Amino acid sequence: MTDTFPNHETDAELVISAIGDLNRLAAVAIIGRHVADLATACAVKLGLYAEVETDRDLAEARILIEALAGLIDGAAPHSGTHATTLRETLRQLQQAFRHYSLIQDEPGTAPGERYTGYVSP
Repeated sequence: MTDTFPNHETDAELVISAIGDLNRLAAVAIIGRHVADLATACAVKLGLYAEVETDRDLAEARILIEALAGLIDGAAPHSGTHATTLRETLRQLQQAFRHYSLIQDEPGTAPGERYTGYVSP
């Protein structure tokens, strides 16, 4: 591979660089990046990006919301001033999920609600 891309780092150098990058980040920043990735993926699965036409996939969105809720719940004691924003983002995704669901989950059983409690539509 180094013959094809002689100016690129080797795999070992990339790994060492990535480890250094992670070492410089605070744990809360790493969690924040993952929260942003999960929330964005969930919004895509819910079809919330009007600019991009995608098929709505509620089964996939359910999984992502559940994971996002668990991460936000677990990180809450360390999220400081960001906790409210993270919870609001999650709530909006949960509401969108309920809005698009043809068959409604029982209160408290929708994605993420075991962490957040019932989220009304």
